[in-house]
Parts: sequence; structure tokens; C-alpha cells
Amino acid sequence: MSKPRVVDIVEELVTPIVDQEGLELVDVEYAKEGANWFLRIFIDKPGGVDIEDCGRVSEALSAMLDEVDPIPTSYFLEVSSPGAERPLKKPADFEKSVGKQIHITTFEPVEGKKDFEGELISYDDQLLVLAELQKTVRKKYEIPVSKIASARLSVTF
Repeated sequence: MSKPRVVDIVEELVTPIVDQEGLELVDVEYAKEGANWFLRIFIDKPGGVDIEDCGRVSEALSAMLDEVDPIPTSYFLEVSSPGAERPLKKPADFEKSVGKQIHITTFEPVEGKKDFEGELISYDDQLLVLAELQKTVRKKYEIPVSKIASARLSVTF
């Protein structure tokens, strides 16, 4: 059996904390930037999170991480909102984003493209339909979910 990844362990630890606070866990990220490691927890709620929400989750998680100690190196813990261009990772994220502007990158080309930005028309666990505005023409793309490398909300002005 493989060793659990830091992200998986932390997600398991932080989920009950986030649930108790009435928040949504958007993502857990563990990344090295330069010489430093960062453990980032992204949380959200309707209307957005504030500094107090982030502080409560950070304090509770920090205490748990000190007890369990799943990370062998020193790191910086950051708890924050995912921002306006929040990532779309779970099926529920896509379902809530139908009708919104999103940006998608695929592992391999779909109709000759790997980058898409437009309105999410529909989503199911196999396929999503995205409408891109190309000059004055609205073109629809059917993108298999299995080909999505990354997805996020897109802010348009």
C-alpha cells in the first residue's frame, strides 16, 4: 500500500474543522516555492470568507498538525479564500458554475484546442458543454471531463 500524500492527510484533518465552521473546503495545496514549503488551505462560504473564518480554521488546524505531525519539513500554513477565479475540482463545483464564465485547460486537444474560456452551458460526470464567444459567433465545445487538466472560474470585464 502506498504512503498517504500530505495533501490527503491534511484534507482528512481539516474537513471536520471546515464542516464545523459551516464552510466549504475548496482545495488543499502543498507546494515548494523557492526554498520554502507552503501548505495552503482554501475555504469558502456563500458571501465569501473573512479574516475571522480563516483565523479559526488556521488555529484549529495548526493544533491538529502539531499533534499528528504529518509533514516532515518546516512549512508555512496559509488559510484563505480561493479568490474570484476559484478552482473547479469537484463535480459540485462544476454543477454550481453552470451559467458562469470558466477557463479550462485540457490534457490533449479538443477540436484542435487545449485552452477554453466561456460560459459553462451544462455539466455531467462525463461531459461538459462550454460556449465560447469568437468574435461575434458563439461556438459550443463538448469537452470530456476525463480530458480536463485544470478548471477555474473566470472573471470577465
